[in-house]
Amino acid sequence: MPARFTIGIEEEFQLVDRASGELAPAFHCLLEKGRPIFGEKLKPEIQQVVAELVSDIYPNMATARAETPRMRGQLAAIAREQGLALVSAGTHPTACWQEEMGAGYERYADLARELRDLRRSTLIFGLHIHIGIEDREMAIALMNQARSWLPQMLALSANSPFWAGRFTGMKSYRAVAWKAFPRSGIPAQFASRRAYDADMQSLISSGCIDSPRSIWWDIRPHPLYPTLEFRVFDMPATISDTLALAALCQALVAKLAHCYHRHLRAPIIPHHLLEENRWRAMRDGLDADMVDFTRNRRLSMRNAISEMLDFVDDVLDDLGSRQEIDHLRSLLADPRGTGADRQVALYQEVGNVEAVTRMLMEQTMTGVPVEPVIPPLQAQTGYCRPGL
Repeated sequence: MPARFTIGIEEEFQLVDRASGELAPAFHCLLEKGRPIFGEKLKPEIQQVVAELVSDIYPNMATARAETPRMRGQLAAIAREQGLALVSAGTHPTACWQEEMGAGYERYADLARELRDLRRSTLIFGLHIHIGIEDREMAIALMNQARSWLPQMLALSANSPFWAGRFTGMKSYRAVAWKAFPRSGIPAQFASRRAYDADMQSLISSGCIDSPRSIWWDIRPHPLYPTLEFRVFDMPATISDTLALAALCQALVAKLAHCYHRHLRAPIIPHHLLEENRWRAMRDGLDADMVDFTRNRRLSMRNAISEMLDFVDDVLDDLGSRQEIDHLRSLLADPRGTGADRQVALYQEVGNVEAVTRMLMEQTMTGVPVEPVIPPLQAQTGYCRPGL
C-alpha cells in the first residue's frame, strides 16, 4: 500500500507586506528570486497577491512531512528579502476585493475575460491535495463516494471568517465566495468514466469550456495527471493542519480503493442533500450539526468527523500517517480547533481585526524551519511594488 496513493500538495499563499500585514500585489518580485530555486513549482495565479507553491509527487506521508516545511521555509525566506511575508488562510481579514490586486500573467487573460468582475471579487486562497490513482474508472467510482465526506473536510479546514474587514459569522467565507464561480461546488454522480468523459466533451464541443481544466469542483479527476484532486479546503492555519488534511485525503482514497477491489461501496448521496451539509460546514465549521442521510439521523460535525476518522483507521499504519490523523482528533477536542475558531476567538478577545492578521502571519510559520521575525504592524508598506 505505501507505494500507491502518492500525494501532491498545492498551496495558495497570500503575499502580505511584512510591516503592515496588507495584501501585496508583488508576486512578480517573488517569482524573479524564487524561480531559480523552485522552477515550475512556484506558479502565478490570476492575481498578483497569490503565490502558488506546488510540491513534488510524494510517495508517502513521511516524505511530505519532511519536504513541505522545507519548501515553505525556502519560500518564506525569499519573501522576507522582498519585504513580504506569507499568510495561510482562506481569506485576508481586512482586504477589500474592490481594490486592484494586480492582474495575473497572460495565460490567465482568457479566464479573466470570462470571469469579469469575479476575478477580483473571489479574493480567496485554497489548498488542493492530489492523491494518485492510475485506474481512471476507479477514480470516478471513488469520487462518487468521497463526495459524501466533503462537508466534513471543509469543516476541518475552515479558516476564513473575515471578509473585507468584517466578521461574517461564517467559518469558511472562502467557500461562500467560491460558490459564485461557474462549474464549482460538489460534483454530480457519474455512472462511469465514459459518462464523465461524455459530459466533458459536451461542454467542450458546445464552447462552454476549452478543456476539463475549467472544471473547478470540490473534488475532480485531474484532467492531466492520474490523480483524484481534493479542492474543497481553505488554506489552513498551520503546516500541521495542512499535512493532516493531506493524510486524510490519502487515507480516504486508500480505504475506498480497498473496498472497491472487494466489490464494496460506500453509499452515494444525492448532490442536493450533500449541499445541505456543505452549507452547514461553511457556516458553522466544527460547531455545525449535519444530517446522515443514509441512516436518517442528525449528529454533530465533530461526531461526523470522528466517525470518518474511525472509517479510515485501519489503513493508517500501512500509510504511515497515524500522527497526522491524531492531530485531527486533537482539533476535534480543542474548542479553538480550526483556523477559523482561532481567528474568531482572538477577535472576540481583543476586538481588533489587524491583530488577527498578525496571528495568521505567525501561525503560517509555526513548525517551519525559518525564524518568523515579524515587526509590529505599521501603516506604511515597504514591499517590492509592481512596475507601471
